[in-house]
Amino acid sequence: MNNPANDNAASGAGRPAFEHKMPKRFYRAATLAAEDGGFAIHLDGRPLRTPGRAPARLPTREAGELMLAEWQAQEEFIDMAAMPITRLVNTVIDGVADDPQPVFEDIIRYAGSDLVFYRADEPEGLVEAQRGHWDPLIDWADEVLGARFVLAEGVMHVEQPPQAIRAFTQRLSQWRDPFALASVHLLTTLTGSALISLAIAEARLTPEAGWEAAHVDEDWNIARWGEDREARQRRDKQWRDLAATAAFLNAVNDGERR
Repeated sequence: MNNPANDNAASGAGRPAFEHKMPKRFYRAATLAAEDGGFAIHLDGRPLRTPGRAPARLPTREAGELMLAEWQAQEEFIDMAAMPITRLVNTVIDGVADDPQPVFEDIIRYAGSDLVFYRADEPEGLVEAQRGHWDPLIDWADEVLGARFVLAEGVMHVEQPPQAIRAFTQRLSQWRDPFALASVHLLTTLTGSALISLAIAEARLTPEAGWEAAHVDEDWNIARWGEDREARQRRDKQWRDLAATAAFLNAVNDGERR
């Protein structure tokens, strides 16, 4: 099936979409069908395919239902920027499933210079806000993951102990399923922190708490200087992507499999 929606799919964060560039909705009904050991989206009875022409098949019913809801929500035009789960699934099937190692290694690179390691030395209110959100993550990494990371003031790079990176790597190895690993990777890029994303994945943090932890500095500045409309729109979209990704990760891990 020549699917114009898939031809316009984008992986990762969406880009601005304008109606005259969006394909028109070409299907009447989107449904979920159990097939070949998974769950597939059907558009007017025909299976949806990725941009690489592979079947868009999900591992659990719950994950399939989340993706299905995106296709059912489209109106006159198909807005891929508003379909974070579909973009993620396309990325996994076409770009991650056959070789997940680069994605795995990129998360490890984030862990080597994680957001939560670099602390302000002033003003005191910001210092306290960072401690409140980030110190529990450092303690969790030490006590649960066995990873004792080094903190630094300012932005000068600090080399993390190899033992800490190995401990984090071992823990991340539990997330080798391509759909789960790609979800953790997307959470990492959206938050700027491998520790925050793994904490969300392991339910140590709610998505809302993880989002707040990732934006301590930004929220501090907004409280003092305000925020422009474009920045707010961008941030709102990133939050929607993060919330959808966290829900998808949970559905992949805990959903009904055939």
